[in-house]
Amino acid sequence: MKKIHIVGLGLLGGSFGLGARQKFPELQISGFDSDPQNLKDALTLGIITEAKETPDADTDLVILATPADTLGGLLLKTLDEVGENTLVFDLGSTKAKLCQLIAEHPKRRQYLAAHPIAGTEYSGPKAAFAELLDRKVMIVCELEKTDLHLKEKAYKLFDALNLKLRFMDPEEHDRHLAFVSHLSHISSFMLGETVLQKMADEKNIFDMAGSGFASTVRLAKSSPAMWAPIFTENKENILSALDGYIANLSNFRNKIAASDAEGLFEEMAQINKIRDILDLGK
Repeated sequence: MKKIHIVGLGLLGGSFGLGARQKFPELQISGFDSDPQNLKDALTLGIITEAKETPDADTDLVILATPADTLGGLLLKTLDEVGENTLVFDLGSTKAKLCQLIAEHPKRRQYLAAHPIAGTEYSGPKAAFAELLDRKVMIVCELEKTDLHLKEKAYKLFDALNLKLRFMDPEEHDRHLAFVSHLSHISSFMLGETVLQKMADEKNIFDMAGSGFASTVRLAKSSPAMWAPIFTENKENILSALDGYIANLSNFRNKIAASDAEGLFEEMAQINKIRDILDLGK
């Protein structure tokens, strides 16, 4: 593996670039970002070694790390342009629409549908760091549709970055992510909004914000440019998750309104079981 090209040089794309250069010092990494400042920062920070919009014909891997609503058109354009020995994979948080879009493309076997479960609440090249992907899960969809020899190039990079591979079909991926990732961000944004609305009347409310509030609302610092497209691209699954969440909130509110301390205790005790599930997953 000699050359990689990255489109989208924010947190994820930038961290892939830094991690790849750390593991393969001789690797040539070109890249492009629609934000001129991001492109400049990526060069300065050593995320890429060269700025260019399209990859060379002999590029081994092209990584697409742009917002979810841009990936479809970008993927089609990239596959049309790359040579026969180049593998293209994206880092998008939704997969079903992409896999449907690309199903009949003549270069379908040069595409790998991938999604690293990694990130922070910060964005842009300056937020990227080489260790972001270490020991994180990389979900791969429709693996059997990718060329055997080309996907070995991706495996070499994933192994070097210490990513743990998991395999799902695209619909299962999007359905599960709606609950464990997308709904979490919506909850955080809405908690942040509720407190900001209260702050308009009570300026000292944040003086009482402890670590519990800070950890719960942390995701509300995430990039709207990244998350608004995710919410619309995975709309059906997210609406289903939201309906269940809102029903649970309403039920919990009713218990509080009825001063049902026993009911509240029993419900929270049941929910405490999630601790064992999360501890098991570490």
